[in-house]
Amino acid sequence: MKHKIGFNRLSRTPSHRKSLHRNMVTSLFRHERVKTTKAKAQAVRRTAEKLITRAKVDNLHNRRLVGRLIEDDAVLAKLFTELGPRYKTRPGGYTRILKLGPRPGDAAEVVILELVERVETKKEPRPKKQKEKAAEPEKEEAGAEA
Repeated sequence: MKHKIGFNRLSRTPSHRKSLHRNMVTSLFRHERVKTTKAKAQAVRRTAEKLITRAKVDNLHNRRLVGRLIEDDAVLAKLFTELGPRYKTRPGGYTRILKLGPRPGDAAEVVILELVERVETKKEPRPKKQKEKAAEPEKEEAGAEA
C-alpha cells in the first residue's frame, strides 16, 4: 500500500534529488521549456509552481526563499522581473506537460515540461553567403588552358 507517501523519491538520495530539482527548475526558468521523463517532470512541476507563486510578489523575503533553490542570479532576476509579473493574474497552473512518447533506449515516457503563456522568440535567419563570382571565371580559364 502507498499510504502517506508525499512525493516521488525518483530512486535517488535526498541530496541527489535536491540537486536534480534545483538544476531542472533553473533550466526550466532559463529556457522556459525542458525535455525530461514524466516522473521527473511531475516532481519538478510542484517545485516550479511554488517558486512562481512566490515570485508574483517581489520583496526581499520572497527573493531569499526562492534564492535558496535558484543560485543563478540571472535566472533569479528573470523569475522576479519577467515570469512573476507575467503570471500576476493567473491563480495557478503555470506549467504544462506535453507527452512525446517512449524513449528508444529504455522505453521511459519522455515529456516536455514548459511554462504556459510562453513568449516565442524567433531567431533571425542568417544571411546566406554569396559565392564570389570573380573566382569562378578564373577556374574556367585555368581549365581551358590545360
